[in-house]
Amino acid sequence: MLRLCTLADIPDQDAKGFRTPLGEVIVVRRGVEVYCYLNSCPHIGIGLNFQPDVFMDLSQRYLLCANHGALFRIEDGYCVRGPCSGQSLKKMTLSVENGIIWLNT
Repeated sequence: MLRLCTLADIPDQDAKGFRTPLGEVIVVRRGVEVYCYLNSCPHIGIGLNFQPDVFMDLSQRYLLCANHGALFRIEDGYCVRGPCSGQSLKKMTLSVENGIIWLNT
């Protein structure tokens, strides 16, 4: 397992990116729940963000691909709008122990 950060390091309803040996990942926080995806859009295979740690749409409800506006559900990475509709981000497995977020490698 690889230590990423503490739960408190990611603001509620927001996301943060991390470089790992498995590639760059996005961790999204919803209260005490966290979700993790490989930072690679299924449409063209590049990262979702242009700026560091800017992954969310304006409503903070979806992950946003800044390249072409695709929106992905937080809970399962499923694309609900955009050229990759029907596809999903690659889910990565996390563990949270004593407030520390771990990436399962």
